[in-house]
Amino acid sequence: MELICPAGTPASFRDAIDAGADAVYCGFRDETNARNFPGLNFSRDELAEAVSYAGGRGVKTLVAINTFMRAGNEQLWTRAIDDAAELGADAVILADLGLLAYAAERYPQLRRHLSVQAGAANADHIDFLVETFGIRRAVLPRVLTVAEVATISKRVKCETEVFVFGGLCVMEEGRCSLSSYATGKSPNMHGVCSPASHVRYRRDGTEMVSGLGEFTINRFPESEPAGYPTLCKGRFVAGGQSGYIFEDPASLDVLSQLHALEAAGVTALKIEGRQRGRAYISQVVTEIRKALGTLGGAPRTVTDGNALRKLSEGQRTTEGSYDKRWR
Repeated sequence: MELICPAGTPASFRDAIDAGADAVYCGFRDETNARNFPGLNFSRDELAEAVSYAGGRGVKTLVAINTFMRAGNEQLWTRAIDDAAELGADAVILADLGLLAYAAERYPQLRRHLSVQAGAANADHIDFLVETFGIRRAVLPRVLTVAEVATISKRVKCETEVFVFGGLCVMEEGRCSLSSYATGKSPNMHGVCSPASHVRYRRDGTEMVSGLGEFTINRFPESEPAGYPTLCKGRFVAGGQSGYIFEDPASLDVLSQLHALEAAGVTALKIEGRQRGRAYISQVVTEIRKALGTLGGAPRTVTDGNALRKLSEGQRTTEGSYDKRWR
């Protein structure tokens, strides 16, 4: 299985490759990708250098153009596809049907991967996109069990890719509007979930209060590190009790399921984290490469679960729906 690694900066891109990535995904420095934060992403010149660095080491470059076009500003997105193709990207990761059609018509030889933002969670949906737009790979949503992943992977007419480590979102991929409601900036079209421009922290007695826009997201006592205010991972009062109503602040870690995913027919394993620093990228890629074993059939080794947990949100991890035990 290929190891697909994130890169939010050129330095992280090189670190991912040096640590053992088979492919690295990144995005342009604008609203065409779903990690549109200040200080992240690539200029056209930086992407050209990254593609050259990766290609010289046998590593693929995947460009995420995975937000949805806004009416009247379609050129921003189509130009991103034009530039990715011209700069030598090995594939583009798309969710918008119009962009899939544009890429298929203009650049039929450029691989088209279906972004997780498309929310394609069944074989009929995926095969329709294969037949209509020639997608070569589908990134499956993080709401499926391993058994469901296996069923889809064995039925569809393209490769499948799944997330195995990093940030976990339980909301409907590509359709979440919680952050949009709080900030007016859409994760799906502006590429920003909980944008830094709307984040606020303030002291209230001994507590640190985090806010997003006009909303209080959490209150942290002095003994608890203050987390980033993401609305779906906020702590609210409901039914007279305070707690995490939508989702706990924890990261996805399904490295214990690698054998099962391999048996399921999964082509590629994806690490989330384009907004994370170089140390995260290097260590996570290194540990997961150990778990996969080196090329040539070397025996698998055990990863340092504690080291990875320290890099996780809230220093907690979960297998999420991959090991779903509820109905």
